[in-house]
Amino acid sequence: MTDPREKKFHFLAIAGNIGAGKSSLTNLLSRHFKWEAHYESVDDNPYLQDFYEDMLRWSFNLQIYFLSSRFRKQKELLTDAQSFIQDRTIYEDVEIFARNLYDMGLMSHRDYENYKSLFKEMTDYLRPPDLLIYLKAKVPTLVNQIQQRGRDYENSIRIDYLEGLNKLYEGWIMNYPHQKLIIETDDLDFVNRKEDLGKVIGMIEERLFGLFAGN
Repeated sequence: MTDPREKKFHFLAIAGNIGAGKSSLTNLLSRHFKWEAHYESVDDNPYLQDFYEDMLRWSFNLQIYFLSSRFRKQKELLTDAQSFIQDRTIYEDVEIFARNLYDMGLMSHRDYENYKSLFKEMTDYLRPPDLLIYLKAKVPTLVNQIQQRGRDYENSIRIDYLEGLNKLYEGWIMNYPHQKLIIETDDLDFVNRKEDLGKVIGMIEERLFGLFAGN
């Protein structure tokens, strides 16, 4: 049997709600594994601030922007043959974020159906990550971490919006058909506590390189 550590290419992805710690963990794992880190486009997003101020008006525009930028980035990365870690996945766009906006009445049925159709066409050309890591956190944890990072445009995020996302994440991750790892983060601080980071890295290495890796 081939040792998974001998693979020259690894594709790791980190999923989770807003404020779950995806970018921080991406950075830490990138340093540990010496793999490239690729982050969600946030600061240069031309729709994000408008969206948080008027979700109904800007929901479709925002989701199309995320979908196109993630598709373009993932397509580039998968042709590079260099191992990488991705902060958020394209799969969350339709299953979580667009669905939540539709359920909340913030995206029309017409736009949602159009979006799903476009998503399906795009993802047929992509491969899933070798391991998807879901950072699970309760809403109070998310709110605390959002406040700590102090992005002005996130001050107007609605609690019911975060709650809706969390519910959809729970259903989605349980039905995700590929290799996955769920990490409960409410009592973890992998940024400031080395033992917590070590615990997380151990779980990831076991899933990637352990006896039953890939199962």
